[in-house]
Amino acid sequence: MSPTAATAFPVESASSTPAQSAAAASFAGLVARMDYLSAAEVEMVRQAYRFADAAHLGQMRKNGDPYITHPIAVAAMCTEWKLDAQALMAALMHDVLEDCGITKQEMVERFGAPVAELVDGLTKLDKLEFDTREQNQAESFRKMLLAMARDVRVILIKLADRTHNMRTMGDMPKAKWGRISSETIEIYAPIAHRLGLNHTYRELQDLAFRFLHPWRYEVLSKALSKARGRRKDLISRVRHEVEAAFEKHGVHVRIMGREKTLYSVYRKMDNKHLSFSQVTDIYGFRIVLPELTDCYTAMGVLHQLYKPLPGKFRDYIAIPKVNGYQSLHTTLIGPFGTNIEFQLRTHAMDVVAESGVAAHWLYKASEPGSDTSQRLGTQWLQSLLDIQQETHDAAEFWDHVKIDLFPDAVYVFTPKSKIMAMPRGATVMDFAYAIHSDVGHRAIAAKINGEQMPLRSELNNGDVVEVVTSPHAQPNPAWLSFVKTGRARSKIRHYLKTVAHDESRALGQRMLTQALRAEGFAELPGDSAEHKAIWDKLLRFTGNRGRDELLADIGMGRRIASMVGKKLGMLLAETGVKPDLLLISTERYASGQETVTQGVVTLDGSEGLSVQFATCCHPIPGDRIVGYLGRGEGLVVHIDDCPIGRRLLDRDRERFLEVEWADEPVRAFESAVLVTVTNGKGVLARVAAALAAAEADITHVDMGMEPAQTATDLKFAITVRDRVHLAEVLRSLKRTPSVVKAQRLRPRGA
Repeated sequence: MSPTAATAFPVESASSTPAQSAAAASFAGLVARMDYLSAAEVEMVRQAYRFADAAHLGQMRKNGDPYITHPIAVAAMCTEWKLDAQALMAALMHDVLEDCGITKQEMVERFGAPVAELVDGLTKLDKLEFDTREQNQAESFRKMLLAMARDVRVILIKLADRTHNMRTMGDMPKAKWGRISSETIEIYAPIAHRLGLNHTYRELQDLAFRFLHPWRYEVLSKALSKARGRRKDLISRVRHEVEAAFEKHGVHVRIMGREKTLYSVYRKMDNKHLSFSQVTDIYGFRIVLPELTDCYTAMGVLHQLYKPLPGKFRDYIAIPKVNGYQSLHTTLIGPFGTNIEFQLRTHAMDVVAESGVAAHWLYKASEPGSDTSQRLGTQWLQSLLDIQQETHDAAEFWDHVKIDLFPDAVYVFTPKSKIMAMPRGATVMDFAYAIHSDVGHRAIAAKINGEQMPLRSELNNGDVVEVVTSPHAQPNPAWLSFVKTGRARSKIRHYLKTVAHDESRALGQRMLTQALRAEGFAELPGDSAEHKAIWDKLLRFTGNRGRDELLADIGMGRRIASMVGKKLGMLLAETGVKPDLLLISTERYASGQETVTQGVVTLDGSEGLSVQFATCCHPIPGDRIVGYLGRGEGLVVHIDDCPIGRRLLDRDRERFLEVEWADEPVRAFESAVLVTVTNGKGVLARVAAALAAAEADITHVDMGMEPAQTATDLKFAITVRDRVHLAEVLRSLKRTPSVVKAQRLRPRGA
């Protein structure tokens, strides 16, 4: 640091209070850490310090220190990552918007838009309680993560802030320990791991463990301390033998001891139900080498020195972890049968392993490894923006993000041998959406290692996955029950919502047009300027924000088409448009009643998600049907004698409308049949063959849970074209040997 920068800071006056002296001393320590910044940049940081100091004047921390000591400590941690002046300024002022009533506009005017955006991204929306105000908390994290996706410095400062808060947690009331520690271990530590900040990740885990389970932490800490003393000679001997082996082979290495963190020891004991004495890999060594090829040479040297433990070798250099981590891992059987883990990596890999995305600032972009760490670290950040585009609900967004924070991963291959890292438990559909959303939307089948497999199949390390697509396929809501990644879940939900809205709007337009015809007007008013006043008045009447939203609401059953049609007819009449009396008479004559409620909707099977065919009665073309406008679920079609439909009619008559089948439906429809058979070998195969011969596809079979009897009922869900086709299917079944009876399954009481 230049002398000019050093003298630019205010000297403590004789009249300073002890609190001011403590803050000044604390800031002086920060200045000493900023020797990598220019004098002008240090001056900018000093201005931010003065602003934050004035804003927090009079505020104290729980331990009695001035509040400003906390932002200074956060900024000091950021200097360890060599963050730039803007990031240090934001770290010093990260609480001024939240706690001191300073506006974002003031920040922009004083320090510029980039610093103001960083501070705004760090600012929580409210003082949040982890368990009781989940929606606010979700919105807060959504805001922070999106700011972080635009600028990764946001999360680095946030992690420094959380780390310092955890270090000083002992000064907080014990009632808050559980909430803050749970939040740290469930959210902040996984984010640190996802970004490759392993040092911060391990420290946050240990600190959270200490305050979540103080007694367990204390007992385990003492046990680890004793073990460290007992195994001191063993570790020393291993280190000496390893150094001698490398020296003999002329390999230049830097050897460092590595001890498992308390939390990782505790988690291993808890997950595998082990006692402390059974955890054998507490100690290990990290070996840093000059070149990548030296890592594999060193591995050979180690395997000649000690025998490797089978199944405990991992090559994360050839296949890096999703956060950019690269290293060779091997567990060897050392002296006295003790298992010792070795990690081998280059210096550049070591920087990325400990600092992840922060390696970008620690080393210039021209240095090896920094480009890789930045690129790998920001891949996940970019996926946050992709998820946000489809997910506008904060809680749903956070739900997707939490799924992607799981650190475990499996590595699979595309048919062209490209490696894809997926979360453990991911399915074929997750893989399809990871390639491209269009591949996911159009997926119909998959091959894993050349074998045909279901789309819900879970992926394993080394699988070669091929997804088969069709231009006519579309996402199935059932996929949401088994996909694991936030990207796949958000893409499916977004597609279903968009398609459902479009289809509901089209259905609503048909229904409103028919309702308006009953009022004597042949068609809806257009979008032209002359009709704008009519639509504005109608939207004020219904409370909708736009025409499309109103039509979608009618299609989803949230608005009654006849009521909206009457109001629209009145508005048209007010403008001088006269109703067509002949049209009114025609509509009423066609419906056979004096008043028309919703008009007649014609169904051909192409309506999609806006029309549902009730699973209680399974209507098919040829059945007499009625439509029920369920609130928020669109049009539900029942057979007219369905007991469930009749109960809805008695309770909610105004929500029913006339529906009829089109002359030529465009697809097959599901129906249920009950087949009673005489039990014997091959009966099910004969029944299935009869169904196939009659061109009926089987979608589900239910054989019940009762023990096999002489006569057994089989329930099939099959797809048929219409009632005539169903009758042919039933005749085919009745002619089949061993079939006693075949009939259409109807609701009880129909």
